[in-house]
Amino acid sequence: MESFAKKPPASDGLVKMTEADFRQLSRFVQETWGIKLPLNKKLMLEGRLRRRLAQLHMADYREYCEYLFSPEGHDREAREMIDLVSTNKTDFFREAEHFSYLVEQALPELRGSYSVGDYGTPLKVWSAGCSSGEEPYTMAMVLSEYAEHQPGFRFSIYASDISQRVLQTAIMAIYNEAKIAPVPLEMRRKYLMRSKDSSKQQVRFVSQIRNLITFDRINLMNIDEQVDEVFHVIFCRNVIIYFDRATQEVLLNKFAHKLCPGGYLFLGHSEALAGMQVPFRSVAPMVYRKI
Repeated sequence: MESFAKKPPASDGLVKMTEADFRQLSRFVQETWGIKLPLNKKLMLEGRLRRRLAQLHMADYREYCEYLFSPEGHDREAREMIDLVSTNKTDFFREAEHFSYLVEQALPELRGSYSVGDYGTPLKVWSAGCSSGEEPYTMAMVLSEYAEHQPGFRFSIYASDISQRVLQTAIMAIYNEAKIAPVPLEMRRKYLMRSKDSSKQQVRFVSQIRNLITFDRINLMNIDEQVDEVFHVIFCRNVIIYFDRATQEVLLNKFAHKLCPGGYLFLGHSEALAGMQVPFRSVAPMVYRKI
């Protein structure tokens, strides 16, 4: 039972989040974006929202809840909230074996069976949960290298995320030099430009690579309404781990509807589909093909 005793303030003067407020917020997050926040994530959520409350000049999380669920705050604040709640860890060439499989196994199969990428039908790839852009830019470099040796091969990349904040980084395509360490030197020379101001230690992808990717803000819970395309390959890695099993199964079936026959789905290293009612078969570690 929720106590009515006055809650102690945190070190920054804010009253700590009550369990009732946490449950209301976590239910909203799961119903809206599919992200599961069990009770052991209470301190994390409290910490991530603390600065936002200060920006809004709010003294406690109850006031924040009242604002979030008001007609004025619902649409406006939901966008701010998801930027803080979502986890956006990513790297260039993360789980690099997937990119090797894409060009060495998946593409020859798609081209041989469906003539994908050859003159008439460009290969269509979706990076779902692209975060700050490292995954789709890795795709763009890898596929550009592949296309150099495959006359007539064409492709397009669609990249989406729920967070507008990380999408802005992705669209700008500017990264700290330390961030690009996993990118092979040959590709760095070909596809990245250094900042004229050497003190910034930043690089930016050349327009040739940037123009290959279309970025969009998408809620994966609403892809039936928000995504019109059908793809040959979908990467959704290290995303569904934040959903409960029932939501995972629903989403995976939605991905199946957005994949062409024989299309490929790439998941993260801990996102197995065992026991789920989904139309995929495993073809490699965390690589699945639509049945």
